[in-house]
Amino acid sequence: MAVGLGLSIGTVNTVSALAEEGSAKAPPGHRKKQCSQAITRRTTLTFDSTGSARVGMIPRHGRAIVEFADLTQRSIMQARVRHRPLSRANLVATVADCVIREVLDDHPSCGAGVGIALTHPAGYSGEQVGELRAALDAAELTRVTLVAEPIAAAAWLEADRGPLMPGLALVYDLGGTSLDVTLVRVGAGRPHNPIVGEPLRSTEFGGRAFGALVAERAGRGLPSSSVAEAVTEAAADELRRDLVKESLELVYRCLRIADVTMADVDCVLVVGGAARPVEVAQVLAAELARPVLIAPDPERTVADGAAIIGRRAAAAAEGQSDQRDGRARRRAVTRALVLSRRTKRRWTRVAVLAMLSLTGVGMSVAVPGDGVVVGLSQVGSR
Repeated sequence: MAVGLGLSIGTVNTVSALAEEGSAKAPPGHRKKQCSQAITRRTTLTFDSTGSARVGMIPRHGRAIVEFADLTQRSIMQARVRHRPLSRANLVATVADCVIREVLDDHPSCGAGVGIALTHPAGYSGEQVGELRAALDAAELTRVTLVAEPIAAAAWLEADRGPLMPGLALVYDLGGTSLDVTLVRVGAGRPHNPIVGEPLRSTEFGGRAFGALVAERAGRGLPSSSVAEAVTEAAADELRRDLVKESLELVYRCLRIADVTMADVDCVLVVGGAARPVEVAQVLAAELARPVLIAPDPERTVADGAAIIGRRAAAAAEGQSDQRDGRARRRAVTRALVLSRRTKRRWTRVAVLAMLSLTGVGMSVAVPGDGVVVGLSQVGSR
């Protein structure tokens, strides 16, 4: 059974998801849901005295490395392990290596044939993707496939709601530190790179931006323990609605760059940990007037989609292996038949020669490696 492992390494959290192949015997539209297991960890790294890394730990004493997952931030990293400097890409690859080892140790039945996909922001340049690829290869993670986050999200959408008609989906990814908006083609006939126009990112929206807005509205100088008491739940919900409405300018700019309108968009897919509050989907549905789709836990949507992509790659590799094995078996059977026919011809010739010998015809037989050479001489009668 094909198994996929998806990884989404964000600035705040890292999510890993396993996807197993559903039932292929069920009729279309009634197949079993993908069996997926997801785990969320803090995106932190700690190293012990031997240089071994651990993910998700906040040590009581010592230092944890944080805020490194975004390769677009060009601030100088001070991470050094045993006098070896580590770039942001190296740290991301280290997180991926630790999580992969942990998941495979916990699920030994997955085996070496598991398909692994790691997501990255769609706005990464070719240089940044290449830097991440080189870091993964240096960590001996050559089998890990890199996938843009909105493409992974669209893979989840098609697996969960498909088959989809050809069209456009707007992926609204509201994370802890930013908002990413991307147009993606879905359905049959989509190109290899389904992203339309230009992905846009803004750090003015997201979980941290909302927290800063709440603190500002509560009043400057208040201690952090008093902020929650100063802003009621209703006021916080209203602030969140206002922030989502302000984010629509980024959505409309993404549409203008792609030269489309909301009428061309078939659905809005909402993902990201900061998109959990119901106000996010409610505002988008009311303002954009398009169907809004969101998973029960939107933080794991991207990782689930990456796991589905990894599972498909593993299934394709298994299919190719089965084809190679089938061709090898057919060649072996054909070779056996050919050898059997050759042997049959040889014994037929020997039988003919024996008959000739009984009738008084002399013979000499030489049997080389691949054939029979026969010499005949007539025995005269007196």
